[in-house]
Amino acid sequence: MANLNFKSKEMECKIVYYGPGRGGKTTNLEYIFKTYRKQTTGKMVSIDTRGDRTLFFDFLPLKLGKIRGYNVRVQLYTVPGQVRYNSTRKVVLRGVDGLVFVADSLLLRREHNIMSLKNLQENLRSFGLKISEIPLVIQYNKRDLEKEGIRLLSVESMEQDMNRQLQAPSFSASASNGQGVGATLKECLKLTLESLQNKLE
Repeated sequence: MANLNFKSKEMECKIVYYGPGRGGKTTNLEYIFKTYRKQTTGKMVSIDTRGDRTLFFDFLPLKLGKIRGYNVRVQLYTVPGQVRYNSTRKVVLRGVDGLVFVADSLLLRREHNIMSLKNLQENLRSFGLKISEIPLVIQYNKRDLEKEGIRLLSVESMEQDMNRQLQAPSFSASASNGQGVGATLKECLKLTLESLQNKLE
């Protein structure tokens, strides 16, 4: 649940980018940080784990207005993608308000996507949460690699694998060139803020 700061009249909420290692979570956040520089405060903080990273920074979506008189401050996080850092993933997920699951479109990464989504569900359960109760957007990343002749999973098969039951909004994307990154974030912000508003009423 979002933190309310009564003194500064700010509501702080947390959106976590989750997914398999090397799927594009970090690239998404780096693109957002660079592109929406005026809406970020401070620096992007990187916590290095051997061979993997957790990133976070504050994001101020000024055009979203206020919720119950509070300005909204969003913290954007990534989790390390590799399985051996599961305890770090859990820590990052604590207090999550919205999720972006970044799936890797490479054909050889299919099982990694499915395992990572199951891992997300398990970690949420450890906090007494269900994936269906948290605002979620799924991003099918690396779609641009098709032009280079690299074999990709079709969006239809990825929907079947990961989104058949969830029915979450989904976007095709290429985090490296920014295609679909803003749309993914915008949808997740919208769903997260609607959810927070409902909880406050």
